Amino acid sequence: MLREIFKGLSVTLREMFSRKVTVQYPERRLPPFPRTHGRHFLRRHPDGLERCVGCTLCAGACPANAIFVQPAENTPEKRVSPGERYAAVYKINMIRCIYCGYCVEACPVYALGMTDISSLVSYDRQGFVYDKEHLLEPHPGAIDKWEPL
Repeated sequence: MLREIFKGLSVTLREMFSRKVTVQYPERRLPPFPRTHGRHFLRRHPDGLERCVGCTLCAGACPANAIFVQPAENTPEKRVSPGERYAAVYKINMIRCIYCGYCVEACPVYALGMTDISSLVSYDRQGFVYDKEHLLEPHPGAIDKWEPL
C-alpha cells in the first residue's frame, strides 16, 4: 500500500514541474490544427454567381439537422447560380452544428466550405443562426477583406 502512495506522489511531483500548456486565450491564441473544422462559408464562381444550386444534399447529410435550404428556380431575368435552381434561403444553426464536415463532403458542386475559425460569439440565440448573406463570399471585385462572421 505504501508503494502505491509513493507511485501516485511521484506522478504528482513529476507533473508539477513539467512545462505548462495553458495560454492566456484572448491575448494569445494557439494556431489551429490543419484539419480543424470551423465556421461554414458559401463559395462563388469567378464571375460572381453562387455555386450553390439548391440541391439540399448538405441538409440531408447533416446528422444534427442544423442546415435548412429552400431552393428556388432561376429565371432569365434573375440569374443567381449557373444551374436550374439556387438556394433562396440557406441557414445554418451553429448551436446544433457538430462540425463533422459531412455537409462539405456531400456538396456536389463544392459550394460549401469550412474555415478554421472556431470561436463563436453572440449575445442571443438568433446570432448563431447564420443566413445566406453572412455565409456568402463577396463578389470577386469586392474591395473589402472578407472573413466569415
